[in-house]
Amino acid sequence: MFTLMVVVFVLGYIAIALEHPLKIDKAASALLIGVITWALYVFGGVDILGSGVSRAWNEFVLNNPGSDNPEAMLHFITHHEVLHHLSEISAILFFLLGAMTIVEIVDQHEGFKIITDKIKTTNKVKLLWTLSILTFFMSATLDNLTTTIVLVALIRKLIDDQKDRWFFASMVVLAANAGGAWSPIGDVTTIMLWIGGQVTTLNIVGHVIIPSLFTMLAPLVVVSFWLKGDVTRPQINDADSKEYTTHKEQLFMLCLGVSALLFVPVFKTVTHLPPYLGMLFGLGVMWVVTEIMHRNKGHEYKSRLNVTGVLKKVDVPTVLFFLGILSAVSSMQSAGHLDILASWLDSNLHNVYTINLAIGVLSAIVDNVPLVAAAMGMYDITGPEAVGYAANFMQDGIFWEFLAYCAGTGGSILIIGSAAGVAAMGMEKIDFIWYLKKISLLALIGYLAGAAVFYLQATYLL
Repeated sequence: MFTLMVVVFVLGYIAIALEHPLKIDKAASALLIGVITWALYVFGGVDILGSGVSRAWNEFVLNNPGSDNPEAMLHFITHHEVLHHLSEISAILFFLLGAMTIVEIVDQHEGFKIITDKIKTTNKVKLLWTLSILTFFMSATLDNLTTTIVLVALIRKLIDDQKDRWFFASMVVLAANAGGAWSPIGDVTTIMLWIGGQVTTLNIVGHVIIPSLFTMLAPLVVVSFWLKGDVTRPQINDADSKEYTTHKEQLFMLCLGVSALLFVPVFKTVTHLPPYLGMLFGLGVMWVVTEIMHRNKGHEYKSRLNVTGVLKKVDVPTVLFFLGILSAVSSMQSAGHLDILASWLDSNLHNVYTINLAIGVLSAIVDNVPLVAAAMGMYDITGPEAVGYAANFMQDGIFWEFLAYCAGTGGSILIIGSAAGVAAMGMEKIDFIWYLKKISLLALIGYLAGAAVFYLQATYLL
């Protein structure tokens, strides 16, 4: 069963990659592998947990002496592990749902028109640079997932051609992941390392921002040599939009939506509660405001502008895809597959740079969160007196900072390798194979360029 879980995951991954040729929505494939891997884990639970490869089970037995029996093993999987991972997955899903709804509210009120009207250029190269730089710094302030959702909504207002939108949205994913890697609140994995005490704010910003910048710049420079022409703006009926919202309402809802998104990291810092609660708070405020704004308007207005109407436009299949793929990965994390992978990397590579480079590439296939969690569990934070190889694992050590960079940016190599990529894929229906052909090499170039800059910086400047 242990091996069969991997087989099912790989087959499901292939089905996701071949979504368009198979004509089966990726969300369906993801949900199936999410359920099947957990079912296989249950059926083979005694053998899997009895082999001692599951770190989660070993810790459970250590804290609950006398629980090493088949009944306890079944209870551990079906109650302890399922509920534990469901709580983590739910936090991501509610965060995603809240962010997508807030962005859709602003969009329905034509709030993004305020921004798109300011972007006059239609030149592809100039527009790409403008959006990428904006994404890079927004991602560090918000996070890569939220920023991608906002920017893809903007791109819809700026570009009419589908393939052009795919390309720009994909480049936004690269910039969002690069921007999130150097900020303590820009990416889930960086947040994990920051909260865990492996990195501190000033050091992670100071040591990772330049490599991350090169990760964004390298693909942009390459693309600038061959990208030609202008984008075609979508035809927008201005009279139609004024019928529903005034300019003041557009500006107000844009400011309120941006404030709701910016409030999330503030909420987390002040309350120490999960970010999704801050996102849901912002959504609740916008919901109340829109109800009051439109309470005296007719049904046509309310059906278009109220949150109950907006929710019908939110991309639910993307949320279900997240649920399926994260469920599958969590089952393999619980069973011990990822711990075996992490131990193999350590014993066979035993070099902080090559280990992290491999983790970054693997994060394009397997979610980066459990990979980083496995690395954090494998290595303790060493003290300031550590020397030699162990010195790389002290607080703000080379290993942790490079892990933040690699895990944050390596997922860009494949469209489903990061939360930002999955969100863009769902919103714009980007084809996996198209991304593999058109974007993956650019992402790899940026990833390796940033890694080289980090190595040179760490070796000769720090």
